[in-house]
Amino acid sequence: MVSAMSSTVKATVVQASSVFYDTPATLDKAERLLKEAAELGSQLVVFPEAFIGGYPRGYNFADQSPRRKESFRKYHASAINVPGPEVDRLATMAAKYKVYLVTGAIERDGYTLYCSVLFFDPEGNYLGKHRKIMPTYSERLVWGFGDCSTTPVYDTPYGKLGSVICWENRMPLLRTSMYAKGIEIYCAPSADSGDTWVSTMTHVAMEGGCYVLSPIQFCRRKDYPSPPEYLYSPSEEYVTPDYDSIIWAGGSVIISPHGEILAGPNYEREGLFTADLEGRQIFVIRVILNSEDLIHTFDNFGQWIQDVRGEIPKAKFMFDVVGHYSKADTGPAQQQI
Repeated sequence: MVSAMSSTVKATVVQASSVFYDTPATLDKAERLLKEAAELGSQLVVFPEAFIGGYPRGYNFADQSPRRKESFRKYHASAINVPGPEVDRLATMAAKYKVYLVTGAIERDGYTLYCSVLFFDPEGNYLGKHRKIMPTYSERLVWGFGDCSTTPVYDTPYGKLGSVICWENRMPLLRTSMYAKGIEIYCAPSADSGDTWVSTMTHVAMEGGCYVLSPIQFCRRKDYPSPPEYLYSPSEEYVTPDYDSIIWAGGSVIISPHGEILAGPNYEREGLFTADLEGRQIFVIRVILNSEDLIHTFDNFGQWIQDVRGEIPKAKFMFDVVGHYSKADTGPAQQQI
């Protein structure tokens, strides 16, 4: 069954840093940003990978020294139980601001941590989660492995909603399974600020015939604790870091089923990137200047984008990767060496 999208869907991807080692402060920040997005009229707000609990950028968990074990203790303490009080607070936020809320979180299950995405509806219901199936490279030293029992797609008034995290988006079979579930709003929170990420997201949007929303954290060195509590690189043992240096450049983006960039990317600052899926592009940057928050709104220099109601069927008309353009006998199980 194909769900019908509402005539108006305003979606926001959040590009902002966690408050590392301080989950209550991160939740406070999440609520401030959610309030700003709601004031823009957003009905769906998506936060980055590992926003709640933090992404351990620069960590060397292969180091078994007492200091690294203490680092893991603090990181474990910053993670959240699902369900738990932090999940309850996020649900309350979703109800307060009447939005669908999707956020990355570090989930604690005993002494195993998972990189997860949590889903909430505007009535304040916790819908469920997706655990990252395949942590990338050194992430495997600190995060557990999820499985396909947590790859949900939820019916909403705006379309079928689901999530695939970071480099999971490079896994063709996982993407195909999400397309087969009818995903229409494809959330891809990521830690990849590289030059090729927007191309990857564009490919996913066109391949799946779906909207892609990819929020990425933007962090400066000062967003993490100072050495010696936290060493972003070994050189910080001896050299004072440049606390204003960018260590995570963002690049959050919203892309249409035709591969059109509707909002973002930006590699310069924290911000809210909002696409009105029935009208013009709205680009909002949250700038920190002398401790004052300023909101600037632009309308893409006066240019109006194409009305996107019904764009998914138009995209599927020429290419439906799990429908008329699929061939089951091309799968690996059907091939003979």
